[in-house]
Amino acid sequence: MNNIAVVGSGTMGNGIAHVFAQNEYNVSLVDINETVLEKAMAMITKNLDRMVRAEKIPETDKERTLSNISTFTSIEGGVEKADLVVEAATENFDTKKKIFELMDKNAPEGAILATNTSSISITKIAATTDRPERVIGMHFMNPVPIMKLIEVIRGYTTSSETTQNIMEISKNLGKVPVEVNDYPGFVANKILMPMINEAIITCYEGVAGVEEIDTVMRLGMAHPMGPLQLADFIGLDVCLSILNVLYDGFGNPKYTPCPLLIKMVAAGYLGVKTGEGFYKYTQGSKKSEVSQMFT
Repeated sequence: MNNIAVVGSGTMGNGIAHVFAQNEYNVSLVDINETVLEKAMAMITKNLDRMVRAEKIPETDKERTLSNISTFTSIEGGVEKADLVVEAATENFDTKKKIFELMDKNAPEGAILATNTSSISITKIAATTDRPERVIGMHFMNPVPIMKLIEVIRGYTTSSETTQNIMEISKNLGKVPVEVNDYPGFVANKILMPMINEAIITCYEGVAGVEEIDTVMRLGMAHPMGPLQLADFIGLDVCLSILNVLYDGFGNPKYTPCPLLIKMVAAGYLGVKTGEGFYKYTQGSKKSEVSQMFT
């Protein structure tokens, strides 16, 4: 499996393309127009430059990685030679459905179709294709070049062969794959999102302020980042979307999104990507410097 297509070149998509290309795979990076793709390639270059400065890789590795990536503005052209296609688009089922229908129609018959979804049912996505046994979840963590975990989510119809292939290719990337079953939120977000939501509720109820809540969790629970800052990095809109999936999937009130989260998303305060969420990310601030790893 040498030819990889990545559909979607945002934060997760360009990180996934970066990691595959750095590990000697031929990568086709697909998005809607050249401007978006140029921005993605600039981000990959920036992240590689950071690794060169930190002496984690030599300059020659940077150039080789970039040369392994080709860009496409159509799914049809981007996936036509792929052994594996990884979809990394917006966390919305209808959007993913349209993309998977195009991927299924244009990718080679034997290609595996993977999704980087953080919460949407793999089984439901697989049912939109004519190859459900070759559809699987491949949930990378952000920032992709740094984080070791990949949740490998096996849908109801996913074959053992497909699962084994994805477990092996994940190891080839230097990642640690963990196989999980297809339930809302899988493992990571089924546990993480209620914690983030509870932190937002704690702020909403006036128990403590944003900095105080994050400090308690960082220093008291040894978390590398507080839950409210983490929510900003994930994107408050993404957090809300995942909580809605959990609530719809399990019907349990404990997954009900906090009113404060709903209001912030409605107002456009989505975190790092909009410059403000629970924190402000102004140029030169400490929060802004940390956030550059995630954008």
